[in-house]
Amino acid sequence: MPDAPAFAFVETGRGAVGLQPLLRAAELGLRPLLVTADVGRYTTSDEARALIDRTVHATVPADTADSTSVTEALRPYAERGGLAGVMAIIDYHVPVVAETARALGLPGLSPAAAHIARNKLRTRQTCAEHGLLTPEFRHARSAGEAARAAESIGFPCVVKPLTESASIGVRLCRTAEEVAEHYAALTADPRDARGGVKPDGVLVEEYLIGYEVSVEVLVTPEGPQLIGVTDKSLDAHPYFAEIGETFPTQLPDPVRDEAAQAALDALKAIGHDFGAAHVEIKMTADGPRLVEINARPGGAQIGRIIHEASGIDVVREAMRLHAGGRPDLTVRRRAAAASRYLTAPADGVLRGFAGRELLERLPSVCAVDLYAAAGSVVRRVRNNADVLGHLVVRADTPAEAARWADTAALMLRAQVERTPC
Repeated sequence: MPDAPAFAFVETGRGAVGLQPLLRAAELGLRPLLVTADVGRYTTSDEARALIDRTVHATVPADTADSTSVTEALRPYAERGGLAGVMAIIDYHVPVVAETARALGLPGLSPAAAHIARNKLRTRQTCAEHGLLTPEFRHARSAGEAARAAESIGFPCVVKPLTESASIGVRLCRTAEEVAEHYAALTADPRDARGGVKPDGVLVEEYLIGYEVSVEVLVTPEGPQLIGVTDKSLDAHPYFAEIGETFPTQLPDPVRDEAAQAALDALKAIGHDFGAAHVEIKMTADGPRLVEINARPGGAQIGRIIHEASGIDVVREAMRLHAGGRPDLTVRRRAAAASRYLTAPADGVLRGFAGRELLERLPSVCAVDLYAAAGSVVRRVRNNADVLGHLVVRADTPAEAARWADTAALMLRAQVERTPC
């Protein structure tokens, strides 16, 4: 019997949670390859090391910021006819994967669309050129230019990096001094969170007053397939960390449809022609406005809650698509699910978590995962990478799922010894 074809992931998420897509590949009968610049990033715990040993067919070293390096590292597999596909789970490597797939003749997203989606400025410019409603924005290349842009747009405004993910570096600024200070913080390091070179400058844009949803889409040869709309909860300003999601949305059908159409219009504008997309939309008094386009499946626990609610495994079906197959988006359950993230109440040292035993008395809780160990230095949440764990609940309706998730999150609390001022 011939060997099963390989399937390559160019980097992946952190910890054991980030390695779950490799398990999905194995479940599909594929041999998972992990293309990485540093395998040590994924061997930070006994659980993660065991998961890699059990699941990964091979780790493939390459400069994962460079598509030529990744292409050449995977070419031996492709030339033997043993490479079914290549995929990115996180934003930082979406353009590299698109270019690699094109070079090796594998299914993949248009490289041009991948580069537009990866850069928030290019996304804004492209969507505005197509007549879509976007926040007012400016590209600033100096602290003074950023302050002047903010004065023109109006306060408060949002200042963000062009290519980070997980709300890293996104901040609400209320004065010109705050804008200049945040510009300096964002440009102090020329490298992003994954070691790539940052584009010049920052994005200064209008603060959209409204609530946020995300629209989950899988673009197949038959066209965009709408999976659904997710309600999102954010932490307090000045940051924009995500602290919870509920699927499907609780919004009335006309509002849900308006959000979905805005996302589909944005994908069409940038030429997104293949694979998963997670499009963030702010619902304002003037209608839906685009926040950003992520050319990959929804991150954190969005895929998990979609699966709990509908039976659709978005990552697995996107993988099937990238391997040249036909995704199965059949809805097998009509339920709802919600996730909530655990955060530190203050900067300091984590002493543990209180209340986990109480969760056993909630029949709706179906997953609890704590990432941080006692003794870890933690901080008040500033972006999605700061969360300490998550929980997931399932219920019959979105409203019930959201209420039970909020209840569970109140029971499970991080105990932090504050750092002396």
